[in-house]
Amino acid sequence: MVVNARDQAGHHEDGGACGDPNAPQVFLVTVERGPMKNNNYLVVDPSTHQAVAIDPAWEFDKLQAELERTQSHLSGILVTHTHSDHIDLARPMAEFYNCPIWMSHEEIAFSGFEARQLVPIGSEPWSIGGMRIEPILTPGHTPGCVCFLIGDNLFTGDVLFAEGCGICFQLDAAYAMFESLQYLKKRVPPQTHVFPGHTYVRPPGQKLSELMRYNIYLQFADKETFAAYRLRKGQSGGKVLDFH
Repeated sequence: MVVNARDQAGHHEDGGACGDPNAPQVFLVTVERGPMKNNNYLVVDPSTHQAVAIDPAWEFDKLQAELERTQSHLSGILVTHTHSDHIDLARPMAEFYNCPIWMSHEEIAFSGFEARQLVPIGSEPWSIGGMRIEPILTPGHTPGCVCFLIGDNLFTGDVLFAEGCGICFQLDAAYAMFESLQYLKKRVPPQTHVFPGHTYVRPPGQKLSELMRYNIYLQFADKETFAAYRLRKGQSGGKVLDFH
């Protein structure tokens, strides 16, 4: 489902077993700076070759090369949240390609992020070419975190990883994260492929049904127990940066 290609990139064709030639295609571009390693994504509509970039950072040339390799045109940038490793290239790419940056109202208010091309979004879906983009507000890691559902692909930023969930910095944030994960479990079909902002062990593109089996943060039944575990003492800062 995610295969190696040039420049540490890969692709997942949303049609999968059903072989829908018009389903969105997901291309993974791994980018790095210092100890950080992030998953950037290009999602391409094969019928129009329009593309959206998700959380672009650091390696403009690599993202540009992937757009050229896939013969696609960047029509917009989706931002899951405004931590620096997820918005580093949002403004430069929006300026270069003259395209919008989509970000939640809540994240804009929280961060103060500004850009000429910035477009605040709520919960209403919209379309790029034949692709339906549905934003799902999932606060916790930040107050305005958003996951994006495109076809049977869910882009989760730092909300949900294959093996865990994003850091929460206080009790209220942990409570919000619990509610966000509970909502994703109810809202998102189990066969949906999950594409997080970082890879630790399992590669991006795991089905939500698989995460439901082995991700401990999806097992808690109440917010108090979840928060106590998420905020527990003795967590290793080094493991947070142990990317693959």
